[in-house]
Amino acid sequence: MNVVVRLFAGYRERVGAPTVTLDLPEGATLQTAWETLVAQYPALGTVRHRVVGSVNAEYVPLEHVLHEGDEVVFIPPVAGGDHHIHHYFAIVETPIDERALRHVVEHPSAGAILTFLGTTRNQTGGRKVEYLEYEAYEPLAIKQMQRIAAEIRTRWPDVIGIAIVHRVGRLEIGEASIGIAISSPHRATAFAACRYAIDRAKETLPVWKKEVWEGGEEWIEEGPGTPLEG
Repeated sequence: MNVVVRLFAGYRERVGAPTVTLDLPEGATLQTAWETLVAQYPALGTVRHRVVGSVNAEYVPLEHVLHEGDEVVFIPPVAGGDHHIHHYFAIVETPIDERALRHVVEHPSAGAILTFLGTTRNQTGGRKVEYLEYEAYEPLAIKQMQRIAAEIRTRWPDVIGIAIVHRVGRLEIGEASIGIAISSPHRATAFAACRYAIDRAKETLPVWKKEVWEGGEEWIEEGPGTPLEG
């Protein structure tokens, strides 16, 4: 498969071109793309900071699997920056990778890294649930995740990293529907910020859940659009 890599600043100068097309095997990751690029352009091998990349204008971890036609950008360090991206927001159709979430928010200043997974349970309201289905309006969901992160940073300015991921499609019992990672210097802040993130996500994300049980199914009304009480 082919992916296009756009290059900026020092990376562009090392390669000598603004774009490069890479021929990668199916299942290649962002890490694979970087290693392939370095093999073709050894000058990139002098890079000594943490490699950060985006795919189709979204920051993703290096473990992210690429697809035909993806646009990849490896982010050169910004003047005055610490060369690390501390946020990640996504709607995904594949199992949530807790290790990847942790990787996004890791930082030497973090004294606490807290991850939360909301998993599907086998019973609700006295019914035995067979599986769940989730749908989401992705563009609005991503913007709302970003808004939640901004609220967290206002309430807890010392928070270092925030990652929020929600899965859509069919989920079996025990699989995670939402994953959140928070890093901060102290554990009290991490716990408070993570609790705030999951509560706000449940209240405001445009994500809909269908419970399927033996002999029936039902869309569960919660979050945006829930009728007002009173």
